[in-house]
Amino acid sequence: MAPGKILIVKPSSLGDIVHSLPVLNALSKTFPDAVIDWVIAHGFEGLLEGHPMIRKLWIIRKDNWKKIRNVRETVQSISVLFKQLKGEQYDVVIDLQGLLRSGLIASATASPMRIGLKEAREGSRVFYTHTVEGGKNGHAVDRYLKIAGFLGCDISDVRFPLPPTGRTSFPQVPEKYAVLVPGARWGTKLWPAEEFGKLASALPMTTLVIGGRADTDIANVVVSLSGGKARSLAGETDIKDLIEILRRAQFVVSNDSGPMHIAAALAIPVFAIFGPTDPRKTGPYGGGHTIIRSSVPCAPCRRKSCEDARCMKEITARNVYDIIAATLSRERPKGGTERP
Repeated sequence: MAPGKILIVKPSSLGDIVHSLPVLNALSKTFPDAVIDWVIAHGFEGLLEGHPMIRKLWIIRKDNWKKIRNVRETVQSISVLFKQLKGEQYDVVIDLQGLLRSGLIASATASPMRIGLKEAREGSRVFYTHTVEGGKNGHAVDRYLKIAGFLGCDISDVRFPLPPTGRTSFPQVPEKYAVLVPGARWGTKLWPAEEFGKLASALPMTTLVIGGRADTDIANVVVSLSGGKARSLAGETDIKDLIEILRRAQFVVSNDSGPMHIAAALAIPVFAIFGPTDPRKTGPYGGGHTIIRSSVPCAPCRRKSCEDARCMKEITARNVYDIIAATLSRERPKGGTERP
């Protein structure tokens, strides 16, 4: 029997939520009469607000839960959340996060079918009634979709249904531009800001530098070295703005980051610079994207700290520019551009 109520548990992070959208699409298409809700972390709700495939977002403040001084408030809020979730009587709960916290949330629903990946961590599997083997070497999108396949969904047509944003215009944004994403959650994922700046100075169009407030200093370095060709929007946009800015870009140059995955979901060509992480697992999904990596033997290492970060530093602006120029020349008539 088709499920009437489904809950997806995928609180974070930005890129991981994007990777989960094909599961939402498959569930919605296969079970058009089902109600689908989503557990998401505060700060990321802008990505899914107003989504026509989602009835309700359960917004959790998981970062506050980690603070000892908030322990009383945390216990109370978790207790209320768990009671409310149980009251929903979900037919199916899908835990795509695969951590202890998400496993507990799934268990709290008391749903008769709680599904997660066999590779889930932190003991979260003990809270599932069913597990699906996702594998350890495939892309996150494909691993998540195996759960939808287990439920009988057609997973051959992979789509990323981003909701309408309602944003239509941005002051002082040029008609034609590229986007640079110099930030990332790990320091080891960062291609040097100086190289981003050199690249911006050579590209044959204006570049918009995007990121959160924490990326402001990095973005300012890029702008200062761009010869007046880059503009920073770091800290000035919310997620909905970010989606529309990426949607209108000619192409995106990015570290392994959330905006990179949004751009890929929008089918905008991405030039993704990878070092410690494995693009086979977390690279931009789909065709039309380019992975740029150095040849150092230690990468990918999955390390969040490194003394020399050779895998990123050995990639130069000249390397990236040449790759972009070669790609653009195959798509449009050659034009005069200046090399970094």
